[in-house]
Amino acid sequence: MEETLTSPKMAEIDLINNLEKISSEIPNRILKLEGFILKENHKEQLEILIFKGFSSSTTHPIEIDLEKKVIGFSYILTNFKLYKAPIMGPEDNFIRENHNSVFFLNQKNWI
Repeated sequence: MEETLTSPKMAEIDLINNLEKISSEIPNRILKLEGFILKENHKEQLEILIFKGFSSSTTHPIEIDLEKKVIGFSYILTNFKLYKAPIMGPEDNFIRENHNSVFFLNQKNWI
């Protein structure tokens, strides 16, 4: 499985904020970001849901201040899953998944 590291280049793109912007234009889609946070020589599971332009983490507290990074820790995103909202069951509304972080920066891939 390919891992997507946050790097200076990634910070410039500001992946999560850009995905939130796309999400706000397509309100019937939920994008699940999966990966992990690097903390003191160990990894913690990370899951973020992006829906209607907002991020919410099911595993860690996140910033809601638009001036700050959503996740304040170093993290690696490994998988991205797109669902049709509302989610009735994980299999029913699944659309596609991709391991490449830039795949969902193309709005056409949300449809």
